[in-house]
Amino acid sequence: MKILSIDTSSNICSVSLLENMDIILEEHIENEKTHSEKLMPMIKEVLEKADITLNQIDLFACSKGPGSFTGIRIGIASIKALASFPEKPVIGISSLEGLAYNIKRDGYIASILDARNDQVYFGLFERKKEIISPIGAYLADDIQTCLNTITPYIEKEITFVGDGNLLHQKKIEKLFAKAKFASKEENKASSISIGKAAYIAFKQGKKETTDTLLPLYL
Repeated sequence: MKILSIDTSSNICSVSLLENMDIILEEHIENEKTHSEKLMPMIKEVLEKADITLNQIDLFACSKGPGSFTGIRIGIASIKALASFPEKPVIGISSLEGLAYNIKRDGYIASILDARNDQVYFGLFERKKEIISPIGAYLADDIQTCLNTITPYIEKEITFVGDGNLLHQKKIEKLFAKAKFASKEENKASSISIGKAAYIAFKQGKKETTDTLLPLYL
C-alpha cells in the first residue's frame, strides 16, 4: 500500500511517501508562514523524485490537529483535494498520536504540545510491537492538571515527547521519577509518523472520506 502523508500542524511542513510502514521518501521545511506556498510544490517534488503518480497512491494521510489553526486547515484542504479525483481513502491522525509514533520503544508515551500560557495539549498512549493505543481522552488544559490525570502511572516508566515536555521538564521530573524524555528529533512533528499511524489505523478498519475528514480542535 502506497501512502502519501503530510503534516502541517506545526512550524514544520513535512511530506512523506511510504510503502506500508517503510519510508520511500520524505521532505520537510521549518517555516510555518510558508506552508500555503510550499506544501503543493513539495508534494509534486516528492512524487516526481519517487517516480510515483497520484493515481498510484492508495491512502492519503494528514495530521488533523491539535496545533497551528492555519496549518491544520491547509493540510486537510490539500489532502481532500488530492484524494478527490478519483475518490481515495483518507485518514486524519491527531498530532498527539503522530508524536507518539516518533518513539520506537515499547511502553507508555505522553505527548505534550505547548499551547502557550502554561496550557498544553496532552495525550497518553501505550506502545506494543509498533501498535500505539490511546489511554483516555485527549486534553487541553494547564500542564499540572494534565500531569495529575496520569498519576495512576506514577511508578511506570513514561517517555514524554513534544515541545511541551521541553518547557515543563522540571515539573515532570518532580512528579515522575522514572520519566524519560524524547530526543530533539523525536520531539518534532513528522509526516512519516502520521503515515505509519494511518496505515495501522486503515488495517484496523478505520475508514474516512474527504467528506468526513475534519480538524481536531481541543
